Amino acid sequence: MSIIAALLFVKILGGFEGKAEQLFEAVVMLAGAGLLTSLILWLNKGDAKAAAEAKAATFAGLGGWWGIALLVFVSVLREGIETVLFIGSALKNPGAASLAGATAGIMLALILGFAFFRSGALMPLKGFFAVTNFLFILFAAGLAGRAVHELNEAGIAPAIIDHVWNINSPVNEGIYPLFHENGLIGGFLKSLFGYNGDPSLTEAAAYIAYLASIGGVLKSRKKQSRNYC
Repeated sequence: MSIIAALLFVKILGGFEGKAEQLFEAVVMLAGAGLLTSLILWLNKGDAKAAAEAKAATFAGLGGWWGIALLVFVSVLREGIETVLFIGSALKNPGAASLAGATAGIMLALILGFAFFRSGALMPLKGFFAVTNFLFILFAAGLAGRAVHELNEAGIAPAIIDHVWNINSPVNEGIYPLFHENGLIGGFLKSLFGYNGDPSLTEAAAYIAYLASIGGVLKSRKKQSRNYC
């Protein structure tokens, strides 16, 4: 089903041009940010492993192995669709580098999944989830900023100021500087975290607003947890 979702995504995306394509990409990026946010909040609940076990027990009580099968199917499909949305929105430009990066990421996910399955009890899950949660926040903030960028280009959201700053150094003999958004480092950060060397005011505001809002929620949860203890 995840593969079918990916094929449908490519089919639909290929049918849009101009303003419609920019609007569709903005919606996809916002959807990806929303899915990542729900995952961030879930992982921040506390004991994610205990929560997963409790959920599995609930589904098992509903219909035995059918309940567990349904839980696994829905969980994997959700992650599959999230992968489709994230890769589709983060890597808009096709090419060998994009394909290699996506393939390497999926292979690493399979290796980590196998490692958890074989020795999950020995894995430092709390530390692992803390690191991944931090990365997810940056991913989601980048998607939110790039969604506003697409809305700027489509003329739907005003830029207010076209370029709040511009650190895209001039290209020298066809070679992009390292921190240019198409350079070696800048291009990597752009694909992964939504880096932009010359963002509009609303794009930068969306990025900062997301970080501030999710940071505020997580800080509030942490404070409530301490008060409860």
